Amino acid sequence: MRAQARRIGYISAPMAAYTKRNLRELEDLAVKHGFSENQEMRVAHGDLGAEQTGVSLQAVKPGKRHAFGHRHKEAEEIYVVLSGEGKVRLDDEIVEVGPLDAIRISPQVTRAFEAGPEGLELLVFSPRYEGDAEMVPDFWSD
Repeated sequence: MRAQARRIGYISAPMAAYTKRNLRELEDLAVKHGFSENQEMRVAHGDLGAEQTGVSLQAVKPGKRHAFGHRHKEAEEIYVVLSGEGKVRLDDEIVEVGPLDAIRISPQVTRAFEAGPEGLELLVFSPRYEGDAEMVPDFWSD
């Protein structure tokens, strides 16, 4: 347990029993990184003090796609569609998604979402592995 704990940056100091944050009130990292034309992205692990679990709230704007695809070395992710409809590209496969669809994606699969006319809001869960993600520019271009 300690070897794995060190690998993901586990801090052994005592924590509060719980932390509560409103995801919509967190900083939109898409603005900070220049992707706000396509999407919003609010990552909560730091604000929650989470040591092992990652969670983010993402919104893909109507008729837009994620600004880039990405994949992981180790982290499996689960995406839950909160609202809207659209598509997800998983490597070379395109899958339709709608409200309350949950999609588990293996680490090595490159993924990106496309929103329909109402936009697409996603809740994303994953383990925390620092430096695990790889961006794939122009993954889903026409």
